[in-house]
Amino acid sequence: ELQSKTKDIITGAETPKEAALKLFSFVRDGIPWSLDHCDTKASATLKKGWGDCANKTNLQVALLRAVVIPARYHQGKIKREWMKGVVSEFMYNRIPEIIWFHPWCECYLAEKWIACDSIFDKPLFEAMLKAGLVTEKQIPTIDWDGDSDLIVMKPWRTEDVGSFPSLDDVFRKAEKEIKRPRVPATLCGWFFMFLSNRHTDRLR
Repeated sequence: ELQSKTKDIITGAETPKEAALKLFSFVRDGIPWSLDHCDTKASATLKKGWGDCANKTNLQVALLRAVVIPARYHQGKIKREWMKGVVSEFMYNRIPEIIWFHPWCECYLAEKWIACDSIFDKPLFEAMLKAGLVTEKQIPTIDWDGDSDLIVMKPWRTEDVGSFPSLDDVFRKAEKEIKRPRVPATLCGWFFMFLSNRHTDRLR
């Protein structure tokens, strides 16, 4: 299913760079940012049509690999303050001050690894700017040119954790560092994420 979707997305692309750009645009704008559980499979995110940074990165990596473009996860710790006003107040108050788990995609083009962070869809990003939740100085662009790094959340990053071949590797490092096992999805958790995502949709 992922391979079939990838072929549709990259129609007309003549180079790996053109294919990577088409896949980036699809994940950025075709998969709007909304909260979901971080270990959701790429195929499930594709079916749902939405996801957060982990879900979108996971899907982007899978799509790139489906066309034999090397891709990996880059992990950073970020401040939760960027989420104020983007998620519901109830959800915001329950998120740790430092979010350990924040991955973005890197792909290998022209013999180098390039960051291609697809976190924010255009409607949400423009709504965040309009509401004054972020500034153009903090996030100058969410467009990627295929040549240079795009790391959208850099102003809120507190630590660069490094690159990983899979999300499972990121999870293992997180569980070891914060000494807390991965929390399974619960009905209560889904309900509060649903309410928060309605807040995000209204902002959008």
